[in-house]
This record gives sequence, C-alpha cells and structure tokens, in this order.
Amino acid sequence: MVEIDTLDRQIVDALRVDGRAGFSRIAEVLGVSDQTVARRFRRLRAEAGVRVVGLPNGVRLGYDKWMIRVQSTPGGASAIAEALARRPDTTWVTIASGGTEVTCIVQNPGTADREALLLQKLPSTPRIVSVRAHCLIHDFAGGAVDAAGPTALTQAQTAAVQPQPPAGEAVLLDTDRPLVAALARDGRTGLPELAAATGWSESTVRRRLEHLLRTGALFFDVEVNPALFGFRARILLWMAVAPAHLEAAGRALATHPEVVFAAATTGATNLVATVICPDMAGLYDYLTRRIGPLPGIERVETAPALRHVKQVGAVL
Repeated sequence: MVEIDTLDRQIVDALRVDGRAGFSRIAEVLGVSDQTVARRFRRLRAEAGVRVVGLPNGVRLGYDKWMIRVQSTPGGASAIAEALARRPDTTWVTIASGGTEVTCIVQNPGTADREALLLQKLPSTPRIVSVRAHCLIHDFAGGAVDAAGPTALTQAQTAAVQPQPPAGEAVLLDTDRPLVAALARDGRTGLPELAAATGWSESTVRRRLEHLLRTGALFFDVEVNPALFGFRARILLWMAVAPAHLEAAGRALATHPEVVFAAATTGATNLVATVICPDMAGLYDYLTRRIGPLPGIERVETAPALRHVKQVGAVL
C-alpha cells in the first residue's frame, strides 16, 4: 500500500478543483516548491494510479445522462462490466450488490446511441436478467458540478486554485473528438502531444482548449482509489424522497464530506448518491446520523461497490 501524507492529499484535491493547474500555481498555494509538487504527482501517478482526465461537461452541453442498473446471472457481471467499460460514453462502471449487479453512467449528446444501448444491445446480451435505467435530471454534487467529497484544502486554498466560472455557449464540434479522446486518457497531456493527436498546431490546440474550458464544454476530474486515503467502503445509495423535500435533501447531501456524487433521478427511487466511508461501521454512522434525520427520506437502498471496472477516464 502506497503511503499517502497530507501534502499528497492536498495535491490531489487541488487537481480535483483544476485538473490542468500548473505545478507552480499549486506549489504557491500549498507553500512548497514546484519541484516538490511535480515529484509528488509523478509518484502518485506511477505508484497510486492517480490520473487527471478531461471529459465533456454534459451539464453545460445539455447531454442526456443515465444511470443504468444491470442485473446479471451469477458469474456474468464481469464480462458485462468490461464490455460497458470499453464504451467511450460510459463512466463509473461498478460491480455491486453481491457481484450480480453492474451499475454505470452513460452520457450521450443525442438519443440514438442511448436508445440502441437500452433497447437493443443490453436486452439482447446473454446472462442479463434485467435492466433498469434512471435518467439523471439534476446534479447536486460531484462530476462537472463541483469537486465533492472530503478535502485536505482550506477554503482559501480551494478559492486560490478555483478557475473562473464558465461563460458563453458550450459547444463540442466533431473536430474536437481527437482532442477530447486524448484528454480522456490523460487530462494533463502536454500541448505537443495534443497537437500530434489532433493534427493541429500547438497554438491551435492551445486556443481551442482554452475556449472549451472557458465555456465549460470540458471539465477535469481525478481518478483515485479512495482506499489510499483511508476510505475502504464505497456505497451506492438509492433513496426514495418525498418530492417536496427532494431539493433540500439533495442540497444537504452536497454538503456531506462522505458524498462524492449525488443526483436526482427518474424511477422508483428519485435520489442517488455515492458515498465513501472508512468502513461499514462508518456507513452505519452515516446512515443513522446524517441520512436518517433528513426530512422526506422514505426509503434507502444500499449497494456496496465490490469492484470498479472503470472510473471516469478512458480505459487504458
């Protein structure tokens, strides 16, 4: 197990706020040298699997986003999860609930790919027992909304790293696909490598990337194993909330340090969240002391994640 100290945590959290922040900028905020930040990041990437990835901002772009729950026969989940992980439009492909349920998020700019997946590909896949699709209708925490979850940064440090809020119309062009694909593999890829991947000049890459970031068409996230930071239990919570309390419950979840993702959904449960806890005893405390007192929570289904097949970036 890689040893992680406070400075490592701060560097990762700074990158969660701005994935392409320069090492010199992060170093200034944290009060260390830029060589120290660069050395620590290289170690985290090589030994702990920390990776910054760039993704289309579906919230700004108006993309359809769905959370899919696939129930498989015993022994069938791994193959299904790996097939879903290879799709460029999926994130957070997880095997949960005793190893027979695969959960993932699918994001598409239009309906054709989503309909093909839900109406043709998944129903005809062997060893699938059932498919449930929940449209994510409002994001409260995580992903493109904010850097949710526990943080080692102070409010002042977070504000110092925080980029300017996006402005203007967010649009991704077909010609942007090679750029987006390269950033999905490594969000900190340098301009020369991005130029080679796109066939553009470095100045063109710089201008286009700056425009996509300024308008919020792209955002950056960080892949990291929570167990390295002491959080060994990762759980999906599916909650049924009285409609009058849905907004308040979602906003409350966004303030919980245990929550790394929360969204309102369609379906029998209308609020979903991913939480991380030190262990299952920590989950019990969270459910009884944080979730239980929230007004309007009528039912909670817990689904511990057994294995992540894919987080947010492209499978390497």
